[in-house]
Amino acid sequence: MADPLMYQGDHYVVLTPGAPEQFYTEAELRQKLAELLSQATELGPELAAYPTTAARVQYLLDTGCRWEWGAGEFMEWYLVRLEKVRLEPPPSWP
Repeated sequence: MADPLMYQGDHYVVLTPGAPEQFYTEAELRQKLAELLSQATELGPELAAYPTTAARVQYLLDTGCRWEWGAGEFMEWYLVRLEKVRLEPPPSWP
């Protein structure tokens, strides 16, 4: 069984073809997926089985980290933990 720590994080790194990696909060990722789902012309049987866009977004987040909706069109997302780096002053500082 997977360690629950694997599913703890506050941001996602999002990869799309031809674009630099972007960092999204969960709310931002949900919004982006909802926008893409609402624009998609064909969802496929797995996503079409869900009656609402919110349910489809939840399904994608729960079951995968990649969604393809056309030839060469896809989005990948991976949960990441962003930790603030604490910088200590050098010992020679007053």
